[in-house]
Amino acid sequence: MNAAGLTWLGSDATRLANTRPTVFDLFATDVARKIDAIDRRILSTGEAMYDFEERLTTKDGQIRWYSGTRVPIRDEDGKIVGLAGISRDITDTKRQETLRRSHAALLEMIVHGQPLPTILEAIINTVEGLLENVSGSVLLLDEKEGRLWHGAAPSLPENYTSLIDGISIGPNVGSCGTAAWRREAVYVSDTFQDPLWGNFVEIVMRHNLRSCWSTPIMGNNDVLLGTFALYSGTVRMPSSFEREIIDMATSIAGIAIDRRRAEERVHFMAHHDPLTGLSNRNLFWTQFRRAIHEAKREERLVAISYIDLDHFKQINDLHGHAVGDEVLRCLAERIMSSIRASDIAVRLGGDEFAIIFSNPRHDEHGIMRRLETIMERASEPIMLENGSISITCSSGTAFYPRDGDTPEALLAKADAAMYEAKKKGRNVGGVSEQYGGGI
Repeated sequence: MNAAGLTWLGSDATRLANTRPTVFDLFATDVARKIDAIDRRILSTGEAMYDFEERLTTKDGQIRWYSGTRVPIRDEDGKIVGLAGISRDITDTKRQETLRRSHAALLEMIVHGQPLPTILEAIINTVEGLLENVSGSVLLLDEKEGRLWHGAAPSLPENYTSLIDGISIGPNVGSCGTAAWRREAVYVSDTFQDPLWGNFVEIVMRHNLRSCWSTPIMGNNDVLLGTFALYSGTVRMPSSFEREIIDMATSIAGIAIDRRRAEERVHFMAHHDPLTGLSNRNLFWTQFRRAIHEAKREERLVAISYIDLDHFKQINDLHGHAVGDEVLRCLAERIMSSIRASDIAVRLGGDEFAIIFSNPRHDEHGIMRRLETIMERASEPIMLENGSISITCSSGTAFYPRDGDTPEALLAKADAAMYEAKKKGRNVGGVSEQYGGGI
C-alpha cells in the first residue's frame, strides 16, 4: 500500500512504509475479515471484483466509505501470484446520497401529517445516524414568556433536559438561549470554559457535554420558532459536513414547526370567534355537551348564562362599526378576566355571549353571585380615544339538571330568561322560572 493509502486510513505511514502489512494491520477486525474473504475468493476463482463498496472505520475512529477494484496478478503461465487493487474514497458522495434520502424521508413525514414530536425526534435520530458521537436537541420557543421548552432530545440525559427545560433566552444563556437571543448560530467548542456557559458549567460537566453548536430555527416572516443543537463529548468545532447537516436539520425543523402552527391556527379559527378570540357557536355545543356529560358523571351543577349587550345597535349607529367592534372586544376581555379556569366563555354571534359555569357544590346562589360580579365588571365605561362609552348587559341563566339535561334545552331556557329580564328594563339578569329570582 502506498503512503497516500496509509494516510487515508489514518495509519502511521512511516511505521508501515517498509513493511508488508496485512489487511488486519490496516483495518478494524470486522472490516479486515470482509476484505480478506474477498481476496481469498479472487485467489480461488480468478475473477476480478469491480466497484464494490465498503464502510470502514479508520484507526483514528472516522467512518469512511470506499469503492474498490481488485484483480488477480498472473505470471507468464497464467498462474495467480498476487492481487492488485485500487480504492477511491467515496465518503462525500455516500454522505450526500444519504443526506438526500434523509431529507426526502423527513419531508414526506411532514407532508403525511405526522405529529410534530414524532417528526422532531426523527430529525434528531437521522442526524445522529449520519454523524458520529453527537447528541441532538430541539427546543421550542414560547413567544409570550420568551422561554425555550423541550421539543425532542432522544439521546440526551433526561436529567439534563429537565434542568434546562423552560430556560429564558438571553445574551449569555448557553448556546441555545444565546442563539435564540441573537438569532444567529452560536458554536461553542468548549462549554467548560466558554463564558456563555458560565451558569450551566456544572450541568454540562456532570454529563460531559463538552461542545455545543446551536442554530435558531426560523419560520415564515423571519419568526423565531426555537433552536436546534448538537452536543459532543470532545472539545471541537463542527466540521463542514456537520455544519451542512445542522443547516438541513434546522431547515426541516422550521418547516415542521411552521406547518404545525399553521394547522393550529386553522383549527383555532374554525372554533373561535375572529373578533374576540372566544369560543364560537360550533365549539360551544361541543364544550357544553362535554360539561353536561362530566356533570352527570360527577353529580355536580352546570349553569348556562346568556348575555346580551343592551342597545348595541345604537352604539353602531352613533359611533360606527369600528367602535362597536372595540366594545365587543372589550366586553369579551372583561368576561374572560372575570371567569374561572373551569368556566367557558363563548360569543354566540352579534352582541350575544354565553358563559358555562361548573360548580361541584350545587350552589346556584354562588353561581349567581359570580355572574353578578361579572356583569358589574362588564358594565363599566369603556375608554376610547375620543371619550368613553357606557354600556349595560342583560342576562338569563338556566341550570343543569333542574332546567333540562341537553344543551339545546338549557340554552333555550337561558335565552327566554334573558328576554324576560329585558322586558323589566334591561341591565338586569333573569333566571329560569323555577329559580325564582334575579340579579
